Amino acid sequence: MSGNKSAMKRVRTDAVKHLRNKACKATLKTAEKNFRAAVEAKDMEKAAELGKDCFSKLDKAAKGGTIPQNKAGNKKSQISKLLTSLQG
Repeated sequence: MSGNKSAMKRVRTDAVKHLRNKACKATLKTAEKNFRAAVEAKDMEKAAELGKDCFSKLDKAAKGGTIPQNKAGNKKSQISKLLTSLQG
């Protein structure tokens, strides 16, 4: 790596972004895990509430660039499919 000022600044800013993205992805995984646990327990009310929370977190992560838009859409589709299967 070169030792110029812009390269050094890029390293610092990338480290900050990496930590922010890592935290966001961890919250996404936790939210999805909690939702799937509610679906396994067949708790419709809790699953609906956690599904809505997952939707919000996925949209926020996609908007910020942490995950791609298509990945967020695919995850939302999976969540919707699980919710409808729980209702039926």
